[in-house]
Amino acid sequence: MNKTVLALVSGVVALGLAVLAVYLHGDPLPVLGATVAAVALVGWGVTHQGRRTPLTLMALSAGSGALFFHFDSFWGLVVCVLAFAWSLFGLIPAMDGAWRFKLGFVIAVFLGGAVALWPTLNNMSGGKIPLPAYFRDRIGFAIAPGLDLRGGMRLVYTVEVEEAIRDKRDHYADDMRQELATAFGFHSGEGRVTRDELSKLEDKVHVAQPEAASIRLSFKDPADKSKIDDRFTKMFLSELAETPGPQPNEISFKIRADVETQIRERAVAQAKDTVSRRVDELGLREAAVTTRDEDIIVEVPGSDEASFNSIKEIIRKTARLEFKMVDDGGSEKVFGPPALKADEIPSDEGIAQYTEGAPDGIDGSGHKKQPVKAFYARMSCQPPKYEKESMSECLARFKAWTATLSVPDDHVIGFESVTEPVEGTEPLQFKQVGWRTLYLYGRAELTGDYITDATVGQDQQNFGQYYVLLSFSPAGADRFEEVTGANVNRRFAIILDDTVDSAPVIKQKIGGGKATITMGAGDPEKQLHDAKQLELVLRSGALPAPITPSNESLIGPSLGRDSIQQAVKGALLGAGAVLVFMLFYYRKSGAVADIAVLFNLMLQLAVLATFGATMTLPGIAGLSLTIGMSVDANVLINERIREELRAGKTVRAAVDAGYTRAWPSIIDGHMTVLITGLILAQYGTGPVKGFAFTLIVGIICSLFTGVFCTRLVFDWWVRGAKVKRLSVGAEF
Repeated sequence: MNKTVLALVSGVVALGLAVLAVYLHGDPLPVLGATVAAVALVGWGVTHQGRRTPLTLMALSAGSGALFFHFDSFWGLVVCVLAFAWSLFGLIPAMDGAWRFKLGFVIAVFLGGAVALWPTLNNMSGGKIPLPAYFRDRIGFAIAPGLDLRGGMRLVYTVEVEEAIRDKRDHYADDMRQELATAFGFHSGEGRVTRDELSKLEDKVHVAQPEAASIRLSFKDPADKSKIDDRFTKMFLSELAETPGPQPNEISFKIRADVETQIRERAVAQAKDTVSRRVDELGLREAAVTTRDEDIIVEVPGSDEASFNSIKEIIRKTARLEFKMVDDGGSEKVFGPPALKADEIPSDEGIAQYTEGAPDGIDGSGHKKQPVKAFYARMSCQPPKYEKESMSECLARFKAWTATLSVPDDHVIGFESVTEPVEGTEPLQFKQVGWRTLYLYGRAELTGDYITDATVGQDQQNFGQYYVLLSFSPAGADRFEEVTGANVNRRFAIILDDTVDSAPVIKQKIGGGKATITMGAGDPEKQLHDAKQLELVLRSGALPAPITPSNESLIGPSLGRDSIQQAVKGALLGAGAVLVFMLFYYRKSGAVADIAVLFNLMLQLAVLATFGATMTLPGIAGLSLTIGMSVDANVLINERIREELRAGKTVRAAVDAGYTRAWPSIIDGHMTVLITGLILAQYGTGPVKGFAFTLIVGIICSLFTGVFCTRLVFDWWVRGAKVKRLSVGAEF
């Protein structure tokens, strides 16, 4: 027995020194060394005592912990340390194996809760409870005060669901073009239809999208309407409704009302998920993101206006990435005669028309075509009439003017920034002076849906210019290679949020599934900032539809500072009075109940911290309610034990009967509250849902601490210490 005690003390000391080393230096390596030492010391002393199972578990925990540490798996390492501590208590020379197993489990739960709650305690104490860097870098959650306690910003965005419906309509239109091209024999049916095949199809049928949810097929020859056969209708009529067109040679399709409703709901749900991911990427896990009809509500606690501006900029970015071909050969149809003449451009709008030479691909013999005259309009940002106009206002005015032009259904006008060098800057910097137009095919050859990763890079050979490197999925890489191979010496526009980032000429087929988006040629710090923001939004995913800010407000705590201080003071005094009463009325049993109540509170906070919960006034109410229920459970148990003792039963029999008979009442009360909490969580919103979640967590923790943990103490009293008199009140 002396060897056993010596080995246990040595093992505990070794682990204690290891934990101290981690606390002071943030280096987990001593834990591994001390773990091995503890296993050796304990094994030396107790192998003859038949403790092989705990020793085996300790050895496995130490070995697994070393592997998790090697692969930098923090939570795997934590679990192994907790398993080691759990097994260690299986070696103590007290009670039976089942009791030691339960005690080890309780200790492991306590240590795990302490680790989860550590960052929260560090924040609440203002750093007085130090948190080592090793833990700070690997624990990404903590409890944060809510808006009603701390104040912050509330943003309301409206999802433009009509844009999502138009996107769905465009997908249907592209699928119809492909099926019609196959039906007319222009396309093989495999792969995407080419530009030449679309041109041939246009001679037979024109696919127009006159409204947000409508598609109209206009056949040049009414007899060709027979191409709309059963196979065609089966592909589309599950989600589209067919109606006769206004002309005999036309057929109209419209997205069905139930499908349109699904698109709207899905767009709002996806937009909420995307905004939530962006908020999480910013490290704002205490922010709340909820929906109301077609609105997304973002609530961010805090008071830093600069951070709020950054959050707003990140959230509002649609991050819709598209790759479209530039139609250099056809731009004169819009910007040149006869659609528009140069002398018809308003002279006072700051709009000028220029002619440039642009490549137009490779001809049928494989030779590069001669440059063609392509027209584009450029707008200065500082004409005399608009001296204080911003670049965004300039673009809005330019778009309003181009909206008056006649553009075919299968083409769109793109807008690209125009920059000029700033003289006297070293390194050379550029500033934006206006916008230019590009005449694009309407169909996107590739979209951001194929992107799997985005990273920031810097081109040292080009004035240190920053860019974002995109990685495509296998399907996206194949599509990118196919498109670039079929359009050598044509311009390929990269469009982000309806603005052309660049339109480089495709020199050769590009494989490997990589592409880059440049950040312009402005200030390097701004380039880096923009690159990081673009990386964040692309990694978190594009919004399914644009969102527009509809309301913004900075709010202070709904509870004043004095009210908060008084509420905290009242809660502490109330809890303290309950604990003192339990200690006075039930003596040692009351002390056990008090410890169980405090353990319950700690576990609740640890679970809430693990989920990154925001502490609000309803959450505090939920904590208070569950603490009261935990005290109530211990009161039931103690009173039942006292009744059994009055009936003349032995101490051990009274404890067994007390827990057995109190259990039905405890479980009934807890289950009714649990059901209420589940219903509130299902149908409640905002603060109600937070209260319900706190209530559910508290009920589960109350059963664990109030019944399971306290029973361990009573069992040790009656079976280990073998007390003759149980301290459960003044008369016992």
